[in-house]
Amino acid sequence: MSGKVLILCTGNSCRSIIAEALVNARLKERGIEARSAGAAPSGRVNPLARKVLEEAGIWDGRYHSKTIDEALKEGPYDLVVTVCDNAKERCPVFPGAPETLHMSFEDPDGKPVEAFHETFAAIEKRLLPAIEERLG
Repeated sequence: MSGKVLILCTGNSCRSIIAEALVNARLKERGIEARSAGAAPSGRVNPLARKVLEEAGIWDGRYHSKTIDEALKEGPYDLVVTVCDNAKERCPVFPGAPETLHMSFEDPDGKPVEAFHETFAAIEKRLLPAIEERLG
């Protein structure tokens, strides 16, 4: 099992950053690595998303909000995952036509830290097994 995953959302500040960190922390031993990007990147990582990742011990200073074009330079990708409906609608066609997966998660932006913990738990519970299944 191995592969490279691109995780997309709109702002690339919360959900996709959390998913990128979880994949890299939990699936790395299986040869799966992730990058993330935004359809309309905010240019920053939400401080509460960073806090939740730091608490889990999986924050990495390399995580930052970036454009799809920036992320493509680190490809090719075996799987493209959209974690919000807006990104799914705006998802471009990728070189090599990698497999795609859409799984929407609640946007915690603007909500208390508990919402970030809930999004983290939902991504860990639902998305990681789906990625393993697709790339296994």
